[in-house]
Amino acid sequence: MAAILPILSIILGFLSFQALAVPAPFLPRDVSPALPNQRSLQNEIGRSLSKRAALYFPGQAEYKNLTTRWAENINPNFFATVEVGTAEDVATTVKFARKYNIDFLAINRAHGTTKTLSTVKNGIQINLRQLQEITVAPDGKTAKLGGGVYNDNVVNALHAKGKSSGSGAAGCVGLMGAGLGGGYGRYEGFYGLVLDNIIDMNVVMADGTKKFVSAKSNPDLYWAMRGAGHNFGIVTRLTYKIHDEISPIWALTTMIFKQDKVEPVFNQLNKLIANGTMPARVINYALFAFNPNISTTDPVITVNIFYVGSAQDAKPYVKPFLDLKPVSTQNFVTSYPNIFYAAGTGLNDFVCHEPIGSAYLYPMGLQTYNVPVMAQLFQLYADKVKSNPNFSGSNVMLEGYSLGAVKAVDPASTAFAHRDDNILVGFLPRWTTGTNLSSEAEEWASKARTLVQSGTNGRPLSAYVNYAHGDEPLEAIYGYEPWRLERLRKLKKRYDPDFKFRFYNPIQ
Repeated sequence: MAAILPILSIILGFLSFQALAVPAPFLPRDVSPALPNQRSLQNEIGRSLSKRAALYFPGQAEYKNLTTRWAENINPNFFATVEVGTAEDVATTVKFARKYNIDFLAINRAHGTTKTLSTVKNGIQINLRQLQEITVAPDGKTAKLGGGVYNDNVVNALHAKGKSSGSGAAGCVGLMGAGLGGGYGRYEGFYGLVLDNIIDMNVVMADGTKKFVSAKSNPDLYWAMRGAGHNFGIVTRLTYKIHDEISPIWALTTMIFKQDKVEPVFNQLNKLIANGTMPARVINYALFAFNPNISTTDPVITVNIFYVGSAQDAKPYVKPFLDLKPVSTQNFVTSYPNIFYAAGTGLNDFVCHEPIGSAYLYPMGLQTYNVPVMAQLFQLYADKVKSNPNFSGSNVMLEGYSLGAVKAVDPASTAFAHRDDNILVGFLPRWTTGTNLSSEAEEWASKARTLVQSGTNGRPLSAYVNYAHGDEPLEAIYGYEPWRLERLRKLKKRYDPDFKFRFYNPIQ
């Protein structure tokens, strides 16, 4: 996972719906007739779906393909998958599920990162992978995107037109799955988060109706969908801001350091990040990893410096790290679509393989690195991967994006609550499925997050919703200002009174 960028998405556990302590107004209403079997499902819903749609059931090869997840221990339970071909197919499936009081969950690329996904029981998967529209408007300022697009195909399609926009940093991750919760990425210094580029959305609601959502049409829903969107609807199509490409080339320098350089590296990262004022063309991404090509006994820290432009122009930002004498250095100059592969996060790279094993993810946002605490964190990481080789594929991800365009947006204008975070940290324990290490992984990651939190001078935990483990306070995910959760709860009661969208860090 050297040079692995945020990814994703990962992780769950085994909570039942009742364990979520849902308040009475949000409890699902048990008014369903008898559950349908496969034959009745085919007869009742199959005839209503478009010609492009398909139904799959356990035992079929395509069912297994569509229900395979990035992390194998994340296991929403489905008795059927509907591969939709149109927005109407989504609406039809939602209405059918409501009729029989069946759980339903929309899936694109299956990189969800919260253990609450495991509360889906005997449900219907609504698979969006066919909704792949990418149409650039004649004026070159917007694009129509289907709800099933993902970073790799969007980036390549826009690049072919000399355009770019906000996107995630791993090619395999769905654009809207990330965008509904925020959507960090390498271009955000110029364009903001993925959600900052959404102009309007076509959304299927919890009752199966369809709504057009924009700043003028259903503006309260437009606010909520951008930052807490998994709680309110299924996006089938959107209009997206696009821009002339900033540079035809990108530069990347990847440097690897041993443990004796951890504190100097973090001191230099703090200087580069400069309390959230890092230049728009610069991105940094660091990673704790076990790399047997460097050492078969000790983990290392990898530092990646991306630059939107030439390697020559990147030198002032790279040189301070080179002066720390890394044990390995690699340089790349390539196009933006290919930077995914240079960074090891391309569609065909290991990090995008499915499944990748079992994994959890624990996030936290920081404003600056507490250098002594980060040295302690590295030691905690080293002790674990050295004492238990089953965790040798684990990482600590340290993402530093340029934030000018993110911080330029009024924090109150969207439901996204983390614009004052300058660094995104992800604790990623990973192990071989079947080795019964879930509890140990959770204990380790929780200890790591608590350690780093101790060095924030009392700043409350900030947990990015797309990385949230599912055990964080809702305030940590959706914001500590009382008005935020108050507004979200009112909108939840209005648009999803039966609590149908309850499987992704639900607002309660």
